[in-house]
Amino acid sequence: MTQTRLGPLLSTAVRQQRHQRGLSQCELAEMAGVSQSAVARIEGGDRTPSIAVLEALLAAMDVQLTIGVEPLDAHLDARIDDLAARPIVERIDELGLDRLLDRLTEFPQVITGSTAALLQGAPVPVEALEIAVRWQDSKRFTRWLEAAYGQRWNAAWGEFGGVWLEPEEQGEHPWSTRYGEIRATMCDELPETIEVRHAGPIYRVVPVTELELTEPRAGDLLRRYRARQLAGRAAGPDGR
Repeated sequence: MTQTRLGPLLSTAVRQQRHQRGLSQCELAEMAGVSQSAVARIEGGDRTPSIAVLEALLAAMDVQLTIGVEPLDAHLDARIDDLAARPIVERIDELGLDRLLDRLTEFPQVITGSTAALLQGAPVPVEALEIAVRWQDSKRFTRWLEAAYGQRWNAAWGEFGGVWLEPEEQGEHPWSTRYGEIRATMCDELPETIEVRHAGPIYRVVPVTELELTEPRAGDLLRRYRARQLAGRAAGPDGR
């Protein structure tokens, strides 16, 4: 089957259902009658499953796929609208950002990505604390991860664990820790920041204008939010 935009959605659905049941990829593969490598490729987004394989995987977990039709990315727009109606402090508490940041004192870092956009008032989805860390601090970062029972994302397996803990390549690296999930971008020098305050704590964040230029995911979300704002103003108070 040709890879489509549904691929990442299906891989996420399978992975989340498996995690909720505490199953390993090998256990799910055996229950569904497929190979472990097939489950790994599907969850990693390298392969879009056939309908038969997808149904077998979901049926093994006592769930089934439902099909619906909606305008493109309507779910994302709805989520942005929902987040816009909620106080920033509430979202900070929900994500546990302060709890995690209070423990990140072993090495210098700054907040970037969607997390920085959130702290500057943008109602964008945030799944993990996003930070920038210098390469020269990678050893200190790794020691902190070890103490925090960290596991690095394994793209081949589609789950955390099974790879070296220390960052070795350019780009963003996700880790799970006992305090929450972290996505760290390794860099030569930390980017310039501004300070923002919410209910007491002060956060060092990369400015929104810089995020739009340097962070593709956060930049796309920020532009989408701004476009929705403009569309809402053009429609008027009665939505027309």
